[in-house]
Amino acid sequence: MPRTAGNPVRRVALVGLEECPSMEVVVLPERFRISAIRDAAPTLRRRHLAVVAGAAALAAPRQISTARATSAAAPSSFDAQIVPTLARELSTRPHRPRRGNLPRVLDTLDYDGYRGIRFRAERALWAGAGLDFQVQPHHLGFLFKERVDLFEVADGQAMPISYDASHFTFDNGPPPADLGDIGFAGFRITHPLNRPDHFDELCSFLGASYFRALGRGHAYGLSARGLSIRTGHPQGEEFPAFTAFWIERPAPGARSIVVHALLESQSLTGAYRFAIAPGASTVMEVQAEIFARVAVDGFGIAPGTSMFLFNPGHRGTVSDFRPAVHDSDGLLMRTGRDVQIWRPLSNPRRLQVSGFQDSAPRGFGLMQRARDFADYQDLEASYHRRPGLWVEPMDEWGPGEVQLVEIPTPSEIHDNIVAAWVPREGLKAGEARRVRYRLHWVSEPPLPGGLLRFAATRSGAGNGSGALRFVLDTTPLQGRMDTLPQAQVSASAGRIANPVVQPNPETGGLRLSFDLETDRSRLSEVAAVLASEAGPVSETWTFRWTG
Repeated sequence: MPRTAGNPVRRVALVGLEECPSMEVVVLPERFRISAIRDAAPTLRRRHLAVVAGAAALAAPRQISTARATSAAAPSSFDAQIVPTLARELSTRPHRPRRGNLPRVLDTLDYDGYRGIRFRAERALWAGAGLDFQVQPHHLGFLFKERVDLFEVADGQAMPISYDASHFTFDNGPPPADLGDIGFAGFRITHPLNRPDHFDELCSFLGASYFRALGRGHAYGLSARGLSIRTGHPQGEEFPAFTAFWIERPAPGARSIVVHALLESQSLTGAYRFAIAPGASTVMEVQAEIFARVAVDGFGIAPGTSMFLFNPGHRGTVSDFRPAVHDSDGLLMRTGRDVQIWRPLSNPRRLQVSGFQDSAPRGFGLMQRARDFADYQDLEASYHRRPGLWVEPMDEWGPGEVQLVEIPTPSEIHDNIVAAWVPREGLKAGEARRVRYRLHWVSEPPLPGGLLRFAATRSGAGNGSGALRFVLDTTPLQGRMDTLPQAQVSASAGRIANPVVQPNPETGGLRLSFDLETDRSRLSEVAAVLASEAGPVSETWTFRWTG
């Protein structure tokens, strides 16, 4: 698939397993535990579920059978309880698969053909109304074959937004005649994000329950999802889908916009409310109510989906002029006990799943720490401008784990990283669960200062046969440090040798180096933190080494 900066169509995500690796539990210091899926069979195969623009071609089915969600003409009353009531009602009914019924010319569109269909900006919802937000629907076609219903909400009334072919331009000729109201695949919201005289794309909802957003100066990168179910599970992943959206008309001068969404899948339904506030870091306040049709285990709250191919510390045999290629380079977590954890991402040889167990986490997310052009040297993809996604719970989420799934990939067109909060307790059939959180699309996450961060991870041959040397560089020191901190380094297998902490005059930070003597181990979970007598002065760095 071609790469185009700002491209609203997302890459293919590799998800699902046909063979299950064995599982090992490793106990680490710093009061968290990693459940490690290790050593998948050499013949492990991946199924392509064709998720593009963060969208699954095998998207979760749809069932909207009420007039409220299907009327193409008449407005209906709307309030905050309409979507939760509809979701609860649908959860008591049998699930019916979504089926696309597009004309062949749309059904068989390739990538370039779909890119050739563009919405006319002058026909955007609220264009010329003097508001700071506008809405542009996405056309159906290519991988996006299932209708998504759109409604404008104003003055307590929901008015269906009807399809009109004249609102689009078609590079490959006129649209098929007599399409009727075929609906849409999703929509984008625009806003004067980067300069006051131009409506930039702010966020996009397109395919399954995937969506993306931008802060000021950002380029599209990772995606968020409404919900994930059984990611990386041998049973196969289930993809819930947003099947209808209600977009509230903002008041003049409003600095945020509210979107309601109905989520449906074979196992559950959901009602979502997004309050979207653009800025240097765009913030989405999310309220979700989930209704289980059947018992559901392994569902992920606030999942993020990203891509990691390689960087200087994890390059393998890649032959590429660029120093790094990734949308995110690490998982960041702030635990309920206020321990800050950094886990550099990898492109593993075998699928691996890590569960960072916690209770009432304060936040987590996939981050892009390398933010200079020189880190990538890519004029087209602008990886240095891609945002991180920080998830901030607004309630206590109880016990569970931040689950990180890393899938082998040979190409940057594949999304191969997923991170989500997986509650310890699943959903019982007929159970409802509410959750609230904020999504921050950021260059830097909103965390308290004071701790040194690990800005670079490098590794190579160490002293002795089979030893591996790690070299970690921190961010610059803030103020004077009279005494160097001590390194606390541990490994679940093998032995740590030669730990050294020294100033790095080139960066203004500290450098920690140590050897991991693997002792013929096949897997070792390594953790490191810099500490003084008063406590940690750095975040906790973790890494999974596999032989």
